[in-house]
Amino acid sequence: MTSSVFPAAHPLQSYGWDDAWADEFAPYDAEGLLAGRVVRVDRGQCDVVTADGVLRADTAFVTPHDPLRVVCTGDWVAVEPAGNPRYVRTYLPRRTAFVRSTSSKRSEGQILAANVDYAVIAVSLAVELELGRVERFLALAWESGAQPVVVLTKADLVPDPVTLGHLVQDVETTAPGVAVLPVSAGTGDGLDVLAAVLSGGTTVLLGQSGAGKSTLANALIGEDVMHVQAAREVDGKGRHTTTTRNLLALPGGGVLIDTPGLRGVGLWDAESGVGQVFAEIEELAADCRFHDCAHVAEPGCAVLTALESGALPERRLDSYRKLLRENQRIVAKTDARLRTEIRRDWKRKGAEGKAAMEAKRGR
Repeated sequence: MTSSVFPAAHPLQSYGWDDAWADEFAPYDAEGLLAGRVVRVDRGQCDVVTADGVLRADTAFVTPHDPLRVVCTGDWVAVEPAGNPRYVRTYLPRRTAFVRSTSSKRSEGQILAANVDYAVIAVSLAVELELGRVERFLALAWESGAQPVVVLTKADLVPDPVTLGHLVQDVETTAPGVAVLPVSAGTGDGLDVLAAVLSGGTTVLLGQSGAGKSTLANALIGEDVMHVQAAREVDGKGRHTTTTRNLLALPGGGVLIDTPGLRGVGLWDAESGVGQVFAEIEELAADCRFHDCAHVAEPGCAVLTALESGALPERRLDSYRKLLRENQRIVAKTDARLRTEIRRDWKRKGAEGKAAMEAKRGR
């Protein structure tokens, strides 16, 4: 059964519109407001793709003191049909949200993108792998509710297939339950596999400056829509090619949100995300003698036993401890009640949206 708000062939479907969003928007449709998806935010204004095309709108009505409730790229919004300026009245409840902590001493959360299904973490093979940074990005991705995918960019710089295989294996060990895809935007190797994975939803592209994100985005889209700058040879880092978050439709289906290169990736209430990144440590911890084991010197610690036997690499345990400590500091500085309220709302809406899509596929 097709939504009464939009017919089956409505152009917003290519941007992720579905029956569940139509149901959420129904009250605003009755008020005569336009539905649209935010494709770019810039200094209190945003570009919104609607059935009438891309509109420029002011976000003054939706600019609270809480930085997690501002309009962001990927939001579905209700926009005034006319006006100068034209205003965004509200955004629909988010299914997922990418949040990192800011560099401010207040440790506020900063929302990067909303309503994302896949998180592509771009890691350049032009420089030595930083597995700890990969784990940090993975924790951010898992906590958001999206499915992470690690893409090893510039794979053509590793022509030996054995060496490339070892690098892929190293990252797979770091990213349990996550697809790891070597890709070369220059030669096109691996792009078809990646495009097929991303065709079913909204993807956010994350990574450091110089990781090749904009080049990858251009290759997936099939044209040079993102400006590209060369990375420094000494360390593979580049300037911020992308300065805003842009949502772009992919020719094979799905949409892509490219983000500026992130020099700092601070966690924000990401305990469950850290747990998923280090699933093997969490499983070991379940067998510890004491339920509150700190895995330092306690008797009967299954984690330390695995460490001593070599089954658990020391680097993994050190990284796990570091991210947990960082997350605990952030949690201690933020408003736990507000945080819990926001997370509960996201998870509820995400579950409802997924259930609606599964029911639609089953019909």
